Amino acid sequence: MDRISESAVQPAEIIALLRWYQDAGVDESIGDDPGALGRPRTAGPAPMAMAPVQAAPPQPVQSTPAAAPVRAVAATVLPGSDAATGDARRIAAGCNTLEELAAALAAFDGCGLKATATQMVFADGNPEADIMIVGEAPGAEEDRLGKPFVGQSGKLLDRMLAAIGLDRTTVYISNIVNWRPPGNRQPNASEIAISLPFIERHIALMQPKILLCAGGTSAAALLATREGITRIHGRWYDRSFPDLPAPVPTMPIYHPAFILRQPGMKRDVWRDLLVLKRRMQELGCGFASVT
Repeated sequence: MDRISESAVQPAEIIALLRWYQDAGVDESIGDDPGALGRPRTAGPAPMAMAPVQAAPPQPVQSTPAAAPVRAVAATVLPGSDAATGDARRIAAGCNTLEELAAALAAFDGCGLKATATQMVFADGNPEADIMIVGEAPGAEEDRLGKPFVGQSGKLLDRMLAAIGLDRTTVYISNIVNWRPPGNRQPNASEIAISLPFIERHIALMQPKILLCAGGTSAAALLATREGITRIHGRWYDRSFPDLPAPVPTMPIYHPAFILRQPGMKRDVWRDLLVLKRRMQELGCGFASVT
């Protein structure tokens, strides 16, 4: 598959990378190498200097063969949730439009998170977009405003998308779980199992050309993998969904919240964005400015 090399980085991409660092708050170079990552203005002690992108090409991005699509997730269902999971599967399967799915999800009482959340967070963006992004669960700002990725993580996601010519008019965004877990904790296995039929139906109704799993929780749920996000980010998988004629090319990416905590990973983020950009070009995604 693809390998990002020095010859693959075009001047326009170098400029976009520099703008990406500038947006992230980088205002100085660390060490003698002017190409190394700088120090974010908001950071504390300087992190270990990272090598320039050209000096450390990534491993080839692996893709599962088309003949062996990634199987559906086999989440661990906790005791007492079997009935709710079955109800979720039946209700989701009966929805034929995004409007019907949103209404059914809002009326669904099988997930205990509904009782502690302010409101359901269904989706944001363009429902006609070619690219769908699925995160893990709403946070405090999302719970307050009723939209996914609207806090600090959302602002960083917007900058990531802008680096390759995308924005919220050209992508569609949702989460595995549609209610905020108390204290912004990660959703547990039971909550994911109950929510999975809804997000799978959500994806099937969207029919995206490309699916992005933002973060390890999303990737584990949709790709049924136990590998960590640091190992699988930037790789392509073929994910099959009921009622879709062909598997959807699916790529895990780092969750923006993780990047905020680990700014030194921005180099990997940039590489993943270039991998995404090339696949968009290959598939002729109609809502992206990728020239």
